[in-house]
Amino acid sequence: MYSFVRALFGVVFSVFFRWRIVGSENIPASGGAIIAANHISNWDPPVIGTAIARPLHFMAKEELFGNAVLRRIITSLGAFPVRRGAADRNAIRTAITLLDEGKLLGLFPEGTRSKSGKLGEPEQGLAMIAIKTGVPVIPAAIIGTNKVFSANCWFPRFEVHFAKPIPVVQGKATKEDIAQLSIAIMEAIDTLLKNKSSSL
Repeated sequence: MYSFVRALFGVVFSVFFRWRIVGSENIPASGGAIIAANHISNWDPPVIGTAIARPLHFMAKEELFGNAVLRRIITSLGAFPVRRGAADRNAIRTAITLLDEGKLLGLFPEGTRSKSGKLGEPEQGLAMIAIKTGVPVIPAAIIGTNKVFSANCWFPRFEVHFAKPIPVVQGKATKEDIAQLSIAIMEAIDTLLKNKSSSL
């Protein structure tokens, strides 16, 4: 099902949104890694998931799993629940297991959508998981999804930019290490956003 949905979204994004993907060569062909992206729209998970050739697993708010039909769909697409507003140990364990199995994990450092479109402050979870597993973090910038179906433009152009991986040394996730890695990730995303196409 994942391949079918990805192919379907790929056609939609190409035809209606004329999307552009930059830096896909920075996604490792194998092995665990975290894709760390800004979050400006509910469109972001399918957009960034479609931009990557490998299956991408996402944390999704647990409320989405309350409906049996929706739960089956998003679970088949690689999503797993997370309880927001608190440290969800089950979600963290699932994330670590997926990375240890050599899979890709998509996380939004800010933890929630930015209504203004500007980068917010990062939460600690992403950096902590990266340090505990020692997997690289690939910063990503999603551009244009917050304008979908807006008054000015129903089908804005999308861009997805991937930066070079940030290597991470596995070890104890101290507050200092988490803070340093979080800053490095957000700075890389900010650089991608500033270097976006002038046509957007």
